[in-house]
Amino acid sequence: MLQQTTVATVTPRFERFVARWPTIESLAAASDEDILAEWAGLGYYARARNLIACAREVARLGSFPKTAAELRLLPGIGAYTSAAIAAIAFGERVAAVDTNVERVIARLHGIKRADKNVIAHLALQSVPDDRPGDFVQAMMDLGATICRPKSSRCSECPLRQECAAFASGTPDAFPERRRRPVRPRRYGVAYWIERGGNVWLVRRPTTGLLGGMAALPGSEWTGQAPIANGLAAVRHVFTHFCLELMLVPRAQPLGEGWWQPLDRIDEAGLPTLYRKAIEAALASHDRIAA
Repeated sequence: MLQQTTVATVTPRFERFVARWPTIESLAAASDEDILAEWAGLGYYARARNLIACAREVARLGSFPKTAAELRLLPGIGAYTSAAIAAIAFGERVAAVDTNVERVIARLHGIKRADKNVIAHLALQSVPDDRPGDFVQAMMDLGATICRPKSSRCSECPLRQECAAFASGTPDAFPERRRRPVRPRRYGVAYWIERGGNVWLVRRPTTGLLGGMAALPGSEWTGQAPIANGLAAVRHVFTHFCLELMLVPRAQPLGEGWWQPLDRIDEAGLPTLYRKAIEAALASHDRIAA
């Protein structure tokens, strides 16, 4: 849950999640729809789908793998996560390199342009044989709280006397920041179909963006702006593009779905995009209710 989501947002959601599914077996037995609904609002829904697949694979195996190499074979577990679990949970001497750790290693060695393979090699050399899990967590915290991207707190850093970036006098210049590409803009239509205090919802395809989530029916998202006039438009920023979604009234239901009572819309498990769209539609004076 903490991947691309703040601790403040995650904490109550995590507590609620593990209270509902306290074991791997209970999570593996839950329906995709229930898990995705519980995840609604956290974003990056591929994480939830990978979590479902991972729980079911671990339940099938009967226990967690205990090495980074074996953990990486699980759905949704990459190099960083597998190393972090192996070091922290099972005491394997491996280096878990996230963005924060990458920055610490690059500054420590005075590396301007961070090559991931070089950083991983240097990080592993730093990991002690004793208590590797504690060391991995300490490096994460060091990067997050002291060796920050901007305004690094070098006076508090236990590594400053060995740090090449500190010695240079301009530690924040290490490593060089990558330029973020400009996000392209996409457009789409969402249909507002209201009847008797209910709105018509559908479920998005299981694969792709917002896969398996509850949604308003609508068009594909393309680079062409829609011609239709709508009730309202909402803008939402995804990782790789910005979406402008036009809300267009429609009389008849479209696709397979269900009528969701508007006074219980919070129970639908809508992702942020469609929550924003529904709020915009309800605020519109032009919406049509049959």
